[in-house]
Formats: sequence, C-alpha cells, structure tokens
Amino acid sequence: MSNHSLSNNPAPTIEPDSDLRRVIENRAVTVGQASGNSVPDILHAVRQHLKMEVAFVSEFTNGRRVFRYVDSSWSQSPVQVGAGGPLEESYCQRVVDGRLPELITDAQANPTAAELEATFAVPVGAHMSVPIRLSDGSIYGTFCCFSRSADTSLNLRDLNLMRVFADLASKMIDRERVAHVRQNEVHERICRVLNSDALSMVFQPIYDLDRGAIGGFESLSRFSATPTRSPDLWFNDAHAVGLGVELELKAIERALQVMPQLADGLDLAVNASPETILDPRLEKLLTDTGGVDHVVLEITEHAAVERYEEIASRLKPYRDQGLQIAVDDAGAGYASFRHILNLEPDRIKLDMSLTRDIDIDPARRALAAALIHFSADTGSTLVAEGVETAAEAATLIELGVEKAQGYFLGRPMTLQHLLNSGCLQGVTLPAAARPSPLKSIR
Repeated sequence: MSNHSLSNNPAPTIEPDSDLRRVIENRAVTVGQASGNSVPDILHAVRQHLKMEVAFVSEFTNGRRVFRYVDSSWSQSPVQVGAGGPLEESYCQRVVDGRLPELITDAQANPTAAELEATFAVPVGAHMSVPIRLSDGSIYGTFCCFSRSADTSLNLRDLNLMRVFADLASKMIDRERVAHVRQNEVHERICRVLNSDALSMVFQPIYDLDRGAIGGFESLSRFSATPTRSPDLWFNDAHAVGLGVELELKAIERALQVMPQLADGLDLAVNASPETILDPRLEKLLTDTGGVDHVVLEITEHAAVERYEEIASRLKPYRDQGLQIAVDDAGAGYASFRHILNLEPDRIKLDMSLTRDIDIDPARRALAAALIHFSADTGSTLVAEGVETAAEAATLIELGVEKAQGYFLGRPMTLQHLLNSGCLQGVTLPAAARPSPLKSIR
C-alpha cells in the first residue's frame, strides 16, 4: 500500500463522534429550513473543517461531470459552477468505479491519479471524493474536496466525516430534485390551461339592495382541466411558477368579452393582482374594451404591497374614464386595510368571514357597521360577499349595506345561462321573484 493513498478496497467504517454527527445533522436541517443554499453551506463547512482549498458537488449527466455547487478559497478557482468535462477524464468517475480510492493524501504520488492531466495542470495534491447516492439508489455524482498541496494528516476519520456530509447533501439534493420535478409538472399543467379552452368564466350577480335589482356581475374563473381543484389553487400554482399574470390576463380577457352584451348601467367586476395591474398587457385589454366606465377592477392580494404609488399612477387614466377600483376581502386581514387606505377604492368588499352568521353575531355586526360608516365617510360603496341565508341578507339590509352577492342571492352562471335568463338586461326583479329579504323593498 502506498504511503500517499488508501487502497482501492473499501475502507473500514469509523463513525464520527455521535455528538459531532448530531451537530452536523442539526445544522444541516436548520440550514435546509432557513435557506435555499443548504448544499453550498455544507460545502463551505466541510472545506473549512478539512482545511481544503476547493469543495464541490458534481453531477453525472450525459457522459459528463458537471459542477453544480462549488466553494473555494481561490480567487481564480479552476472549478466553476456549470463547468465540467468528460466523465471518463475525471477523478469522480474513477472514485465511483473503484479505480481511485476515496481518500488520496497526495494525488501526484498515486499512479492512477498521475495519469490524469488535471493532477499536474491544476495541480491536485490532497483529494477526497465520496459518491452521492440518491434515495432511489442511483448515483447523482460526487461530493469532493481537494487542495493543491499534499496533506498526509488526512485519515479515515476525515473520510467518514465526508461521508456524513455527502449523505446530508444527498438528502437535500433529493428534496430539490423532487421540488423541481413538481414545479415542472405544475408549469406544464398551467401551460396546458393557457393553450386550451380549459379556463372558462362564470358570472355571479351583484345586487343593488336598495333597488332589489341586479346591478352587475363579478366574473369568476372555472377550470375543466385535471386535477379537479378550486380556482384559487390554480392561480396560486400559476403564480408559484411565474405564470400567474398570464393566467389572470387570460381570465380578464375572457370576462371582458361579455361587456358588449351587458345592458346600460350594469357593471362587470374582474379580478387582478398588483403584478397584473402593473403589466402593460392589462392596459391594452382595458383600452380594447372600448370603455371602462362599467368595469370594476378588484385587487386580489392578501399580502402587503409596496408599490401603491405605481399602481395608483398606472390606474389613474382609466379611473378618470370611469374605471372603478374595489378592494377584496375587507376585514379578513391587515393587508386589505392597507389597500383601502393607500388606493382609495370606489368599492370595499366585506369578506364573507364577516358576512357569515352576521345575523346572530354582535361582533360581526359591529365591525360591519364600522366599515359601513367608513365607506360612507370616504365616498366608497360597501359590497357584502358570501351571503348565504335570508337572515344574513336581512341583517345587511338593516345595517345599510348597499350591494351584496352570494349563493342566497344568485349563484355564478355561465354566459349562456345569463342570456337565457335575461339577467344581462338588468331588469328590476318583480317582488315575487326577489329573494325573500328583498321583497319588502319598495
């Protein structure tokens, strides 16, 4: 056996101290939860611990060894992320197939390593490399570190520590690969929706409670694609893979196609996130509508928005032409109140969490009454969402809410259903045809 390398036979396993292993694993778990850069963090830790100059994770793909993660103390490291070369010309392949040992204290003194051009060109002195095996048993690549000078102090304990780090890295890579596969699946699913007729629109009536008549509609998305899931999950997935704006714009475009069929005085509400509002393509859709004086743009965002001034500036020309702005889900969280204060909406939509059981819950009635006073003082209109019972509708009328929507008042309908029912003509419903709480009006 050479004084400078371990034999090609499997090295006896010497486990690191249990305390050290527990510290490493706990640190890796913490890093993995806190940051997307968990593998680089492990590389940095092992390189410093072993006093090596370069540490990297390589992937074997299509006959090549590609560097996926690199940590180096060199100002001009010969190993760069994304670079690589033929697998057969690498240390990595020779370690995996057993031609080179996992631990080499002096590569230039090892006959097999000396045959490789990099050994003297880089040069390579001390070298450690451990295969990365994924959960399915396949070899992903290797977890490696090396220095330009030899280091005869490296031993089996160091090698087993490397194996621990490689095992932790493999778990993180496994998670990243699974997440990447899932993300690709979601991306493909959303693309199929965008390139098909799987997205359709339905329209829920919004009642003018004082007139007992339909005053407009909110357009709502429906998906015929698989898997069967609620619209909010489709939009959440679309935003997660960078296609949220595209999906929202498609829904808005389809909704606005009904505008020419609406009778005078009826409004159509469409939903848009701040990102979509700031997209120039929305401006084109609004311009092509031919008139926005009966369009209501509902801002759907449950998180804080930092670009209020830009949003207001982008919408001002259209608001001057009659476009109305609505803030959704008032009362559901702090973000909606920030939207109200910063955007001065024409409509404030009372979240269904406040509408639900408002007839029997004094706290909900008190908060709704406060929002009614606020909307009156600021010149906005309050719209109650999610009205599902006659008692809820009656309480909202008693409180002075001007507009409402919900399953009790009218379920979402397809365009054809609207055409057949005559709802698009905006006719005031006769008392006998109104939902019971509205019959007493007039």
